[in-house]
Formats: sequence, structure tokens, C-alpha cells
Amino acid sequence: MSTLMDPPVDDTYRSLGYALKRAQQALRGHLDNKLRDIGLTTPQYSVLAGLEFSAGLSSADLARRAFVTPQTMQSIIATLERDGLIKRMAHPVRGRVLTTELTPKGRTALCAAHKIAGDAETIARNAVAPDNPEIIYAALLRIAEAMR
Repeated sequence: MSTLMDPPVDDTYRSLGYALKRAQQALRGHLDNKLRDIGLTTPQYSVLAGLEFSAGLSSADLARRAFVTPQTMQSIIATLERDGLIKRMAHPVRGRVLTTELTPKGRTALCAAHKIAGDAETIARNAVAPDNPEIIYAALLRIAEAMR
């Protein structure tokens, strides 16, 4: 019997792409489970975090940053707005465009979500390079850049 760490040599799932996807799915599943406890989904957290650093983003900008379609982003925004975590208003120059900002309730939820995400990153770092987490970041960013 093989394990994830030591699959058989002819295992068709022993590839870098598969390993990256497994890691991404594990991280996403962990975040989904923990964020659910505070009433958020991972994409909703992504939107709130994006607004923290760039208030006033349009739905299209938020969709690109959260890796979701514009249609999916509309649903996410509607839910966050309904729950009082964000507010939307007309863009000061481009009147048909709506900008989005965090509400105080959204900032509180985001603070709790940041803690959850930070704990997940600590688990990931400790699994690979607890003494030098920069190794992980650098390697993943090099892979992303090489694939462009």
C-alpha cells in the first residue's frame, strides 16, 4: 500500500500538478470548514480581504482577484451586502459602475477570517519548512511565473 508521500513509481497521480492541486484543495477545504464557523465562505473571505487593501473595487476587479466569474461575484457581493458586510455605491466618475467597501461589521468578520487563514498558513508552513517559510513562497511564485 502506498501513501501520498510514497506512491508507487508507476502511479499516474505522481506529478507536480497533481500534488499542487491536492495541496490547494486541502487548503481550500480547511478554510471552507473553519470559515463556515464564522458564517463566511472562502470566496467571500477573498472579497473582504481584497476590499481591505483596495476599497472601491468594481465587481469585475473583485472577480479577477478572487478567481471567480463575474456572475459568481455578483452572487457573492449580493450575499455580503445582504449580510451587512459590504456597502456599494455609484463610482464618483463612472456613474454606472458600482464600487464596493467594507462596513464596520465586515471589518470585524474579516479580522476573524484573517486569524483562520493565518492559522491555515502556519499549518502549511510547518508541514514544509517551519524554519524558513520563504522557501515555500519563493518556490510557488517561481512556478507561477514560469507558467506565464
